[in-house]
Amino acid sequence: MINLIGAIISGLVIGVLARWLYPGFVDMSWVATILLGIGGSFAAGLITTRGEAGFQRAGCLASVLGAMALIFIGRALHIGM
Repeated sequence: MINLIGAIISGLVIGVLARWLYPGFVDMSWVATILLGIGGSFAAGLITTRGEAGFQRAGCLASVLGAMALIFIGRALHIGM
């Protein structure tokens, strides 16, 4: 249960940072922002993880960049973002 709450909170923070740093206005609901942050973390984790666990600053930066990449891909594919 704690992991789920942590994923939601970190997804919200990562999603908000990605939306704030992405050039232009990104219109999304809070739920979509949380899912964007979780998706960005997952995408970055697939690329950068080497079996390391725990909180890492590079992981947070990679998660924000991953979420920004998802915004870019969504706009390129014209998926309601």
